[in-house]
Amino acid sequence: MPPVRRPKGKKAEATDPFPADGLSEIGLSPGSAVRFRRRDTERWKDGTVTRREADGSLGVCDSKGAMRAMPLDAVEVKERGPRGGAMWVPLTEWAERTEQLKLL
Repeated sequence: MPPVRRPKGKKAEATDPFPADGLSEIGLSPGSAVRFRRRDTERWKDGTVTRREADGSLGVCDSKGAMRAMPLDAVEVKERGPRGGAMWVPLTEWAERTEQLKLL
């Protein structure tokens, strides 16, 4: 029996470790822990970052698995404080900071 021939096609392109999806511009990566709220009177809801939307908002996945497109001023980023505790920083302040680039 002759060997099975596979069709010759394009090789899979290498994925870029730092994609230009807009998240790196604001200092986030997919899977970053955030919290958000739609109105000032609501409680904060935990979520994770998924992507940057076309209109500039942030794509967030909430605890139920639903995708939300939140404006940047309604999101806070989890950060470690000076004594090691969790702090929540508004995303607008987080994006203004300068951060060291990640090594490959």
